[in-house]
Amino acid sequence: MGKKDQVPAEPDREPRVQYAALPWRRDAAGGVEILLITSRETRRWVIPKGWPIKGLKPPETAAREAYEEAGLEGAAGNKKLGLYHYDKRLRSGRLQHVRVAVFALKVAVERDEWPEKGQREKRWITLAQAADLVDEPDLKAIIAAFAPA
Repeated sequence: MGKKDQVPAEPDREPRVQYAALPWRRDAAGGVEILLITSRETRRWVIPKGWPIKGLKPPETAAREAYEEAGLEGAAGNKKLGLYHYDKRLRSGRLQHVRVAVFALKVAVERDEWPEKGQREKRWITLAQAADLVDEPDLKAIIAAFAPA
């Protein structure tokens, strides 16, 4: 196998973009809870996210991912909360650098059935617990700073 046929070990230079929802609700005492889900392959705690969907704006894409991955429905804010980055391992084995734009999603409905039910765990927890469980430093900061109006 020649040098040009080898799978690159370093991530692509240009990051691809994904859109994520930071699902939240108020608990009985009026505090804020965040919903985290596990990723399908590594089982790390993450927020719902996905690639752009043709015909949908970024907040709408984030809301769609929250439904597909966690059975959540609600209103996604139009203002980006922030960005974080991670490296996604593709089926080819190559690493793809991904930039994720995060949008708040005020959860109105949590469905009993959804497309990826059974593929992930999900958990409602406090902001501090959520910030502690996620791996990406910039996502930790976004969660820790989150203060819904």
